[in-house]
Amino acid sequence: MATPKVAAIHDLSGFGRCSLTVALPVLSAMGVQCCPLPTAFLSTHTGGFEGFTFLDMTEEMPKAARHWASLGLRFDAIYSGFLAGRRQIGIVADFIRTFRTPETRVIVDPVMGDDGSIYQTYTPELCAGMAELAELADVVTPNLTEAALLLGWDYGSLFRPGGRQDPDRLRRAAELLSRNGKRSVALTGVSEAPGRTGALCYDARSGSLETIQTDFGAHPLLGTGDIFASVLTGALVKGASLGEAARQASEFIRACAERTVAEDLPLREGVDFEPLLGLLTDKEGTL
Repeated sequence: MATPKVAAIHDLSGFGRCSLTVALPVLSAMGVQCCPLPTAFLSTHTGGFEGFTFLDMTEEMPKAARHWASLGLRFDAIYSGFLAGRRQIGIVADFIRTFRTPETRVIVDPVMGDDGSIYQTYTPELCAGMAELAELADVVTPNLTEAALLLGWDYGSLFRPGGRQDPDRLRRAAELLSRNGKRSVALTGVSEAPGRTGALCYDARSGSLETIQTDFGAHPLLGTGDIFASVLTGALVKGASLGEAARQASEFIRACAERTVAEDLPLREGVDFEPLLGLLTDKEGTL
């Protein structure tokens, strides 16, 4: 059987664990070929670092796509994340239309912000474009901030008075994000109880709604969304259901987060996942 191929459309940060520096090793460890299409090159990621460089790769992206098309390349999944500007929305949409087949899974991680704030390189126009791009997805993986942006909701509306998440509101968000059951949703950062976190998943194939929860230490860990979406993508192309994929992703993040905190490692550098990549190669797909 041929090794599954995933076209990963993300930025590349020279330092700090996020985007392609996460997707490449994670997918490789899972036995999936990661074919990167960089959207930008940054000297560091944007969380906790100042003065980072930023090279926009917009002009190169369609050139690479045309070359891949001329080679007749086919992908089991197309997986997009951080974009450098509004023009890239159309480029990624064209890429999806060109390379999509009935067997291709399109996973859009609508990277826009976190904790109620938009990332510093994002504009309102880019956020609106990300919502348009998400319409082409088979699976979307927003966090709570991004879910609110996609739906045009106030971020605070996802919470009850006192700051606890509103489970009814979150379920409604997942249902609306599914486009009436037409696409799957993995809503991340969902917490059903103190010290627990995970994802609320709507599986378009089964029509089921499921909450995945793991233990969580309250620390500002960077890059967990990229790890989640990358493990989820790898598991999906290997045949896992959405719930199984989300559970594997959540458990891997838990293990990596526990290691990062226990070793007292610099949190702004991202979750220390490399020593635990072997967990993803388990033949049974469990942790």
